[in-house]
Amino acid sequence: MRIIGGEHRSRYLEFPDAPGLRPTPDRVRETLFNWLGQDLYGLRCLDLFAGSGALGVEAASRGASQVTMVEKSPQVLAALRANVAKLRLANVALVGGDGLEFARNGIDRYDVVFLDPPFQADFLPRVLEVLPQRLNEGARVYLESGEAIETGPGWRVLKQGRAGQVHYQLWERDD
Repeated sequence: MRIIGGEHRSRYLEFPDAPGLRPTPDRVRETLFNWLGQDLYGLRCLDLFAGSGALGVEAASRGASQVTMVEKSPQVLAALRANVAKLRLANVALVGGDGLEFARNGIDRYDVVFLDPPFQADFLPRVLEVLPQRLNEGARVYLESGEAIETGPGWRVLKQGRAGQVHYQLWERDD
């Protein structure tokens, strides 16, 4: 998988062939970072279901001050560690564990959150319940899923798109 922008543009990441691992396609990442802005300088980002690391590494490459990537699979986490070391990404913190538990029990707050859990799981509704306590004012949340997601109370859609079977949206709090 290729990084499409920022300091590490055109560098490649390697990741294992693991069940449910589905990197965000280049075209979708390009659209997302056009929505967010090419430069994420100073922003704190959370990649809650990191997988291949495509979204978190892309944010780190584009100047985010801190990117926390959470991954449950030890095999995938080892690949993320190798990629972060290879690129010397000092602004990336890797956490081994369950993304939902991290969202429930963490104490840090973020400006951008990437939610791209395994499509067959029902993580999104549960994460969205606890996520507001992890968000800074004006934070944006990117969601990727196998079907369109309806906003619940307290959320509004800023942008949305579809590429093949992938539905993606950018949300913010509507308080």
